Amino acid sequence: MLTAVRQRLSYSNVIATMALFLALGGVAVAAGLPRNSVGPKQLKRGAVTAAKIRKQAVTAAKLAPQSVINGKLAANSVGPGNIGNGAVTTAKLAKGSVIAETIKNSVVTTNKLNSEAVTAPKLGKEAVTTAKLDNEAVSSAKLGKGSVTAAKLSDEVGPLLGTLKSGQTLRGVFDLGAESKEVRGGANSFQFPLSKAPVANILKVGQTTAACPGLGGGNETPQAAAGQLCIYPIVEPGDLTSLTIDIVNRLGFGLAAFFSAADEGNEASGLWAVTAP
Repeated sequence: MLTAVRQRLSYSNVIATMALFLALGGVAVAAGLPRNSVGPKQLKRGAVTAAKIRKQAVTAAKLAPQSVINGKLAANSVGPGNIGNGAVTTAKLAKGSVIAETIKNSVVTTNKLNSEAVTAPKLGKEAVTTAKLDNEAVSSAKLGKGSVTAAKLSDEVGPLLGTLKSGQTLRGVFDLGAESKEVRGGANSFQFPLSKAPVANILKVGQTTAACPGLGGGNETPQAAAGQLCIYPIVEPGDLTSLTIDIVNRLGFGLAAFFSAADEGNEASGLWAVTAP
């Protein structure tokens, strides 16, 4: 019988038989792998591709710490629900990230503002209204020059605002004339009363003194020292014998002129200045 078998053996029969044995043996080996017998060492590099991973197979527990970096996040993948309370700190905010549109109304309160944080350029037009000012908040130092005009004064303020301030000067003109030898009644009232009567000085045409420095500003600005009343005649007619003070007090003064003869051309005129003591 062996002789018959040997007679039937050939190279091709032997190779075919060996191939069949190896194929059946390999299937048996693959089918017979015990559970958990294939580990990292048995896997080739790059053997586990994305297509081999089951959906939702990679859970949070499978991720290594800091494994998800910026480049791995899809656009809009991180929503409000994914951010922990207090997770966004000041250091995490980009420059210019907090703008007016991202701030809710009434969020910025008084205690959030630094001292002197609100400057003049930050105030809107008409932002400071009367209701925003405290009583007596606007002091004299805050008023601009010439800002308080007559139109801004109450109707209760009379035409005379107290007495003339020390060093302030009032100026005016006088004119006396009549046909008689003696002319009286040239009364001149001060626009603002003085605290007391000034010292009266009547000068000659062109004369000056320490109390009455003269006419300035093109002979239209008579000068007077503090507490002095200076009478500056402009024209002294030849028949004028004297010009005297008829009356003087803190409210004004009166003049009297005397001429050598009665004449319709008798006249005395000029300028005056008084400075409060």
